[in-house]
Amino acid sequence: MDKKATWDHFYTENSSRTGTFKNFEWFFNFASVQDFIMPLLQSHPDSLMHILDMGCGTSSLGPSVYSHSPIPVHVTCADISSVAVRLMQQHIQANPLQPHNLSSQLEFVELDCTQLDKHYSCGSVDLIIDKGTTDALLRSKEGKGKAGLVLKQCLKVLRWSGSLLQFSDEDPDSRLLWLEMVAWDPGQMAANVVVQEVGELRGVCYYCYHVTPRPVV
Repeated sequence: MDKKATWDHFYTENSSRTGTFKNFEWFFNFASVQDFIMPLLQSHPDSLMHILDMGCGTSSLGPSVYSHSPIPVHVTCADISSVAVRLMQQHIQANPLQPHNLSSQLEFVELDCTQLDKHYSCGSVDLIIDKGTTDALLRSKEGKGKAGLVLKQCLKVLRWSGSLLQFSDEDPDSRLLWLEMVAWDPGQMAANVVVQEVGELRGVCYYCYHVTPRPVV
């Protein structure tokens, strides 16, 4: 599940099976996690708060942030699958969303999240939302190294005041240790991690891991 071709095939098959477009939600939708996201949308010294929905697929999460945020935001919905990106672009063009704040912006881009620094400059992103992307990588045969690289890339492009929200069904005993170990870069970077329970869905308990970069002094 760490290969572009795998996801292109998945979204092509899913689209052809349903016939008409329907958002595909990993785990849960925006309504289930908005209480974790909305408090982080605060007034910003720049004109726009920059938000990345990482590994967006065809989820409605990023567009929902765009349409609900009371402050101006620039929401980038990014995925390695060009098929998912194209489907979302076509859907929004056919069904335009009205933003809560008229200055807000929404875009869909094809992006390998192991190379975020090719799209963003260091310290330029305020919020990164990861709903199942890291989980998919960690459960892939060769994805663990990529998952670690994605985390490091997130911390690199986040502002010091920024946040990474990872939504996952992995138990905190495992995920907390992994996050703290991978984030640690001697003399350069570390991370603070706080975990909250999101709730149970179909017998599975989900968590929100709130990661914030911390300079090592």
